[in-house]
Amino acid sequence: MHLEIKTGKEISEMSKKYNLHSWSTQGAINPKAIIGGEGVFFWDGDGKRYFDMSSQLVNLNIGHGNKAVIKAIQEQAERLCYASPSFAVDVRSQLAKTVVELAPKNMSKVFFTLAGADANENAIKIAKMYTGRQKFFSRYRSYHGSTYGAANLTGEPRRYTCEPGIPGFVKFFDPYVYRAPVDFPTEEAATKYYLTQLREQILYEGRGSVAAVHMESITGSNGVLIPPKGYMQGVREICDEFGILMICDEVMTGFGRTGEWFAVNHWDVEPDIITFAKGITCGYAPLGGVLVSKKIADFFDGNFLSCGLTYSAHPLGCAAGIAALEFYKEAGLIAQTKERGVLLGELLEDIKSRHASVGDVRYIGLFSAVELVRSKETKKPLVEYGADPEKIMPKIVGKLSEKGFYTYSHENCIIVAPPLIITEAELKEALAILDEVLSDVDAIL
Repeated sequence: MHLEIKTGKEISEMSKKYNLHSWSTQGAINPKAIIGGEGVFFWDGDGKRYFDMSSQLVNLNIGHGNKAVIKAIQEQAERLCYASPSFAVDVRSQLAKTVVELAPKNMSKVFFTLAGADANENAIKIAKMYTGRQKFFSRYRSYHGSTYGAANLTGEPRRYTCEPGIPGFVKFFDPYVYRAPVDFPTEEAATKYYLTQLREQILYEGRGSVAAVHMESITGSNGVLIPPKGYMQGVREICDEFGILMICDEVMTGFGRTGEWFAVNHWDVEPDIITFAKGITCGYAPLGGVLVSKKIADFFDGNFLSCGLTYSAHPLGCAAGIAALEFYKEAGLIAQTKERGVLLGELLEDIKSRHASVGDVRYIGLFSAVELVRSKETKKPLVEYGADPEKIMPKIVGKLSEKGFYTYSHENCIIVAPPLIITEAELKEALAILDEVLSDVDAIL
């Protein structure tokens, strides 16, 4: 392979000239040129090293440069790079079996996709075919992808460009207890409030017309909103009451991110469908999927499954997935993530206690968010929802990057989700950078 460009500046300039970059005004960006990575670090064209504190897009769970996964891709490429999805291929069969065995006990089969967005697209289709119904409930603070169907599931501002939307997509409010209009005495009281609202809304929409309640098990980029006690079980009960499918989007949370193979395991809930991507290959190759329960799998034994993708269950992606899951097990990453998550929580609580700009911190495993406010008393957000004209959050993220702490923000939250391989020493060193930058934010306030 011959590359025309060598320096970081050349890479960046050519990227601006020929690439369209996602979620940005093209003339206002200056993309950082990345040329390498190892473990929890990557470095740019100038040799500057960064802690990857968002695991890129919360997908690089095993970190950069994992030799076992790279070798698996190389070996598969030499043996069989591609085969139509209609064929049975050893890596397809093995990965599907492994994923089903790791999933909740009611899961039976997998339809592989390329990423999270098309996993959610196909979950929509499967739910419509199975139920014969047309309405889908999803939450306002959610992101399920930016393809047309997934964007209509999405509740946050990234759905706006796909509106007017597809008929039948209904939004409901998340259990966002920190910003609830009611001061709840307990988590259980919050759960009762939100479940009562959801059930009432389903009645108003026509209980027999709702195919599925489709939600992130833990809201991801929109603030790492962890369900209060009893909430997930309550949604399961409402779905059972009305014959509605419960679909859990585990694109971010699946495969160890929260200290369980799947986040729903924290509440012993069995959804009807689980969508996943990111952590199954950790970004080493594109792959996503839709897990379906045995009752749904059995339905398609006698009914036509109208789903298909040219690159469904791509052999290179499947090989990467097998190797990644083997590495999770060999390195004991699930238990280690739970353990590191305790330390992350302690560090974040300490930061919250000492910074006027930190209103709330939310964390589970190595999945967390720091919510920034102008006042702890009033909880006024540092930037209003859907509006940051002064680019305050990008400036904060920029300061973090300058000091070697790479992550991203969404609304008034900074995401902290490092690779699951991070050591205690690395976690402490990285959080010290966050601590330092938040002192600058306090000074501005």
